[in-house]
Amino acid sequence: MDRNLALEFVRITEAAALASARWMGRGDEKSADKAAVDAMRKAFDSVRIDGTVVIGEGERDEAPMLFIGEKVGHKTDESPEVDIALDPLEGTTICAKGGVGAIAVIAVAERGCFLHAPDTYMDKIACGPGAAGAIDLDRTATENVHAVAKRLNKAVNDLTVVIMDRPRHTDLIAEVRKTGARIQLIGDGDVSAAVATGLEDSGIDLLMGIGGAPEGVISAAAMRCLGGDFQGRLKFRNEEEKARALKMGVKDLDKKYTMEEMAKGSVMFIATGVTDGPLLKGVKTRSGGIAKTQSIVMRSKSGTIRTVEAQHNLSLKPL
Repeated sequence: MDRNLALEFVRITEAAALASARWMGRGDEKSADKAAVDAMRKAFDSVRIDGTVVIGEGERDEAPMLFIGEKVGHKTDESPEVDIALDPLEGTTICAKGGVGAIAVIAVAERGCFLHAPDTYMDKIACGPGAAGAIDLDRTATENVHAVAKRLNKAVNDLTVVIMDRPRHTDLIAEVRKTGARIQLIGDGDVSAAVATGLEDSGIDLLMGIGGAPEGVISAAAMRCLGGDFQGRLKFRNEEEKARALKMGVKDLDKKYTMEEMAKGSVMFIATGVTDGPLLKGVKTRSGGIAKTQSIVMRSKSGTIRTVEAQHNLSLKPL
């Protein structure tokens, strides 16, 4: 993939972030999500790609746009064929409540290189480059905490583990607390939390717990770019979800996926902050119709990580 495409995709996540940020704290999740989806879909039209959404807003009958299988981009004879995994507003509830860490995010891979994850849950574990190879989803939480602490040359009580604050994680939280490790509980947004494990200044060392499977694939793409580590295993809620997974090509319903199996080949990860979080600053508005955004752009091929800060004149570029 042309490296210049990465900066083209930044414009797409910026558009989604700017649009959804106007709904921050207003308690309206649907309107915030719709604003992000509409803006992202429109912005795709200007990028010269032959793109297919493989992880998006749901099936065709569930989502009016950015649905799984939808073709996006401005296709020409020279447009590269790419698969797109996206979440126009990762952390819809966060945005609606004015919370921490909502982002607009896109991952891009060459055709056929993303796991086509069904809309179900996934048991996940992620760490940064310093602990890559030390984690294993088949081990206990206690074993993983100690393994990461040892690899990072940290005392266990200096290690920070991020876990989503959900009833399903009651036992996991209790076990991690017994190790002496510190815990940061989040209400939503485990993509930005997973990515934060790969950034030294984030203060987060390890992510564990069950979240959305589509978000797991996006996280795996990011960790490929960062040189970190990620593993996931699908967790089905009913037989219907299992049937959907089999239809989408999943052969082993109990398989433990490595990040290379979820996001193969050359991949890119692009995200723009909507609200302030451990990964990115949120959208800031100034007088005179000026808005500022912060984005991160990463490529697995080069390992390059760019932070892009942009100023937008909304009177010249209305949402």
